[in-house]
Parts: sequence; C-alpha cells; structure tokens
Amino acid sequence: MPNNIVLVEPEIPSNAGNIVRTCAATGTRLHMVRPLGFEVSDARLKRAGLDYWHFADIAYYDSIGEILTKYTGKPFFFFSTKGAQTYTEAVYGPESFLVFGKETKGLDEELLRQNYDRCCRIPMMGRIRSLNLGNSVAVVLYEALRQQGFPDFELQGRLTGI
Repeated sequence: MPNNIVLVEPEIPSNAGNIVRTCAATGTRLHMVRPLGFEVSDARLKRAGLDYWHFADIAYYDSIGEILTKYTGKPFFFFSTKGAQTYTEAVYGPESFLVFGKETKGLDEELLRQNYDRCCRIPMMGRIRSLNLGNSVAVVLYEALRQQGFPDFELQGRLTGI
C-alpha cells in the first residue's frame, strides 16, 4: 500500500489541486473528507492539478471517523501547529496516513487531544500562524518518502557525467 494523504474538509481549490499533483508525482493515495469547500469540477482545482488528475488515486469520505474506522491499525499522524513533536521526529512507514486539516481552522481539537502522541508540527519562526496547506503536505510527504528511501522512484532528468 502506498503512502496516504488525508485532507479533512479542504476549502481552497488551488491548494487541493496542488496536492493532487504532488500525490500523482509520488504515487501517494489522496483521501478527501467532506464537506469540500469547492466542487471537484471547479476549474481552479483542475488548473492547479494540471493534467495529472488521471494519475491520482483519490477517495472521498463523509467524515474523519469513516477513514479512521476503515483503516484501523494503520499508522495515522496528525499535523497541527499544536503538535507535540516536529514532523522530522516521527517515523513514517509506507502505509502511513498523514492527516491535515482545513486551511482556516486546522484539525478538530478533540481529534488532536485523542491522538496527541501522533500529532506533529512543522517548525516556523516568528508570528506566522501556519504554512500553506499544499506546502505543508509536500514538506511532510517528502520527509516520509526520504525516510523510506524514495521507493519505486525513477531519477528523471538526472544529469550524468558531471
């Protein structure tokens, strides 16, 4: 099973489209929890994902509880500015579920409390409230892939003999 990104109630179509493209480029399954702040047919969403939609494996759910129940026993990590550890301290396996909340509110406080030992944060300087959702997903996903040795990746465009 591949890595998994979970977006709980994403609101901004360009962020979701960017994440679709990242998931397509990394062979990562994308799980979207409704309600979505956009229509899946939204032109801004499609434009941000460019022509990568047919490469993406996307599933939809009506609640975070639905996905937690469906994948009981799998490792879930929850990302929040309130996380107990940094994203680089966690150990991600190839079946990990990396869970991100909506742009305006993040993940539900009760969900974070229930999973405090698996809550991670991305360090930031100053008074910045948070990073862009698409950037946060990319930072964490690539750390997970780095820990796994970038399995099944081709070195496209790599220069040789230099």
